[in-house]
Amino acid sequence: MKRTLLLLTVAALALASCGKDETKPEPSTNATVTLNCVRPSYLKSGDTVALISPSYFTPMENVELTADVLRSWGLVPVIGPNVGKLVDGKYAGTVAERVSDILWAFDNPAIKAVICNRGGYGTIQLIDQIPLSQLSASPKWFVGFSDISTLHGLLSRAGVMSIHGTMSSFLAQGGTDATSTLMRDLLMGQVPHYQLPPHPQNIVGTASGTLVGGNLCTFTPNLGSRADATMGSDLILFVEEVGESMHNIDRQMQILKMNGVLDRCKGIVLGEFSDCGSEFTYESVEAMIRQLVEPYGIPMLCGFPAGHGDVNLPLVMGAPVSIDVRADGATLQFDIDGQPREVNTDDIDADPTPVTLRMQKAGKRL
Repeated sequence: MKRTLLLLTVAALALASCGKDETKPEPSTNATVTLNCVRPSYLKSGDTVALISPSYFTPMENVELTADVLRSWGLVPVIGPNVGKLVDGKYAGTVAERVSDILWAFDNPAIKAVICNRGGYGTIQLIDQIPLSQLSASPKWFVGFSDISTLHGLLSRAGVMSIHGTMSSFLAQGGTDATSTLMRDLLMGQVPHYQLPPHPQNIVGTASGTLVGGNLCTFTPNLGSRADATMGSDLILFVEEVGESMHNIDRQMQILKMNGVLDRCKGIVLGEFSDCGSEFTYESVEAMIRQLVEPYGIPMLCGFPAGHGDVNLPLVMGAPVSIDVRADGATLQFDIDGQPREVNTDDIDADPTPVTLRMQKAGKRL
């Protein structure tokens, strides 16, 4: 009889559990880390900037053209010792050579900032080879996007802000477009306060937190590693992608959800989803992600022009950031020292890049 009562009690508890409100996902118990990033010093005329290749190979012609752009900005370019090498048909050197150029740049006190030549693939191979203490010992601006998202995560974990921004593969085109000049001005202390038009998939609300993320299929595989900045708390998560199917974007977002990343988010910023698939009947990638985010009751800002699109505006990773998403538009601004600069993203355009070239620069094939 006692055994029967016990089984009935257990069954009743199970039914009560099944009947509870499931609208908000169960919170994760995953451990968090503290992200407290310092801002590197802004550049001034005459400062030295290193050009390095942590991922795929970049033709030296592009690197030299970028060096010319930096000189036109009043800066002094230096090229990493291993830049120009080609290994296994794609990589810009061996793992040891690519790590060596990163540490060379950070260990050299004369170098005040580092700009990556391109992304592609390969930074995941470097995570366990770069001591966080060497990155934090000499904070300096580090610029790049796409595969460089891994290194932004590593720098955030080391306690150093960095810039998700354009690289040599784009700067070599002249460096006079808004994407390039806004990145230049940010390096020199003009901090953008972005104003954005409304987007049909926005989720209204306000939020503040630490900006982390980048290229979705680059930073998601780093979960649990030394480069995982999503282990921080009170996050504003930035996500962009290029050339991926909808189902793979959903897969990566589900992985973030299952690992408790969305639990730690105060807000979401969606960048460009360039040349991504449309195999489902969702109105857009943003509409698909909105379904996943809505139960968390946090704001989501869509259509921020950063990523692999023709406009790639700079973002300060590891920085405290605030978003205000309204029916009539949105704002995104950083809570860091510097000269504020109002930037209306609706006023910025660029010449269209052919799809084949965009995919080539991203390290992907059609």
